[in-house]
Amino acid sequence: MTKLETAPFDPRFPNQNVTRYCYQSYVDFHRCQKKRGTNYEPCNYFKKVFNSMCPNAWVEKWNDQIDSGTFPGRI
Repeated sequence: MTKLETAPFDPRFPNQNVTRYCYQSYVDFHRCQKKRGTNYEPCNYFKKVFNSMCPNAWVEKWNDQIDSGTFPGRI
């Protein structure tokens, strides 16, 4: 059984518009995995946040962009 949680408050993103929080968490997750490895458990914090905050269509698009080497962010 999966326990659903919402992302905690992040003072870097005080407004209700969570687009930037979503995107930054996605990038932070991939940076963390790149730097620490895919088995580094604390990286999953960022994954939980972006899975909670981001629309699935965005995540799928970004994953496709990473796979094809066209993701615009710096990871």
